[in-house]
Amino acid sequence: MTVVVVTGASRGMGTLTARRLAEQGCTVFAGARRPAAVAEQLRQEPVGGDLRPLALDVTDDASVASAAQEVEAAAGAVDVVVNNAGVAGTWAGPGDVGPEDFREVLDVNVLGPVRVTRAFLPLLLRAERPRLVMVSSGMGSFAHQTGDPVYADIAHLPYPASKAALDMLVVQYAKALPQVLVTAVDPGLTATDFTGGAGHTVAEGAAPIIAAALDTVGPSGRLVDADGAAGW
Repeated sequence: MTVVVVTGASRGMGTLTARRLAEQGCTVFAGARRPAAVAEQLRQEPVGGDLRPLALDVTDDASVASAAQEVEAAAGAVDVVVNNAGVAGTWAGPGDVGPEDFREVLDVNVLGPVRVTRAFLPLLLRAERPRLVMVSSGMGSFAHQTGDPVYADIAHLPYPASKAALDMLVVQYAKALPQVLVTAVDPGLTATDFTGGAGHTVAEGAAPIIAAALDTVGPSGRLVDADGAAGW
């Protein structure tokens, strides 16, 4: 049995990632600030597998610690943690963006994965082939930002900065934890609340996240997208 924890699982790619992994035989703990929303989704559209709502607010140390204790009591160990929870932040221009606009974005998108990883690391290290998946973005990729015409006219301060920081965390976690397969995933421009419906389908965005969660080969410390290894 593969045990997976997915954060931000109450909507979008988080929901679909959790559902698809459960359908493929994993026991999935679907972390969300409002687990009742996950339970209601399951009531309206049952999943073909073992998917369990989990109260988990990535900005709250106590909530994350409690979630880890709940998973430990239920499963004993965790094979995969998918740090998916994220917020977009303001799209205001440089003249209107200040430090306060970065606080929530960095707390969720960068410090959230740090909190979750720290809390669940003891459970991950009990697994035979532990995996840590960070859902990043092409918005945080220097390669995309400097060479991809899709991003040429998009200027957005807090979110890309947070995802660039998350990418560096992946590199550092991979070096510090050689026994853990650590992967950053760029889902691509996906039609969610973040993008106002622009981009490819949620299923297409979730596909490389699911693939990274199931991958046991690696290598560790890389960024991947739907086409495979991607440039930082």
